[in-house]
Amino acid sequence: MPTSDAEGKDWSLARYERHLPNTVTDIGPGDGTYARLLRPVHRGTWWTGIEIHKPYVRRFKLKSTKTRAMYDELHVEDARTAADHLYHRDLVIAGDVLEHMPREDAVALLQRIERAGAWHILVSVPIVESVQGEVDGNPHEAHVHQWDPADMDAVLAQLGGAVEARRGYTLGVWWWSRRA
Repeated sequence: MPTSDAEGKDWSLARYERHLPNTVTDIGPGDGTYARLLRPVHRGTWWTGIEIHKPYVRRFKLKSTKTRAMYDELHVEDARTAADHLYHRDLVIAGDVLEHMPREDAVALLQRIERAGAWHILVSVPIVESVQGEVDGNPHEAHVHQWDPADMDAVLAQLGGAVEARRGYTLGVWWWSRRA
């Protein structure tokens, strides 16, 4: 679904407030959950969205010329093939998106984000069985991989850096930081 469970959002907000990034890329923003939650905290931040499903852009007003848009820059494309420079940011958010791709694609994407120079990566994925197919005509909403928290711990540890994690009842949330 283009929305996200509220679990872990307060934890994510606390880390965002601690780091106050000036540039953010939000992968698969859907209805803009993270932009609505985090953007008001630090108004000078440049927000980039990468949304694979074009109908969401208009439906959720991700980019609008009449009012202040949720995103300053919006790319309608698959994050797995997006240009590396879009990941050279203070923060890259993969919020409730990695379960929508095969594990090997998700791991490769996280590795690309790290290599591109991201300083922080926020990851949120379901950590309970979460079967989901196509939603509202969007085949990209299907869950194709079920993440185990220990597996995500290992994947992020392989990137180097420091990792903080919070495991809730339904979602796991991780904040990865590059070592200076």
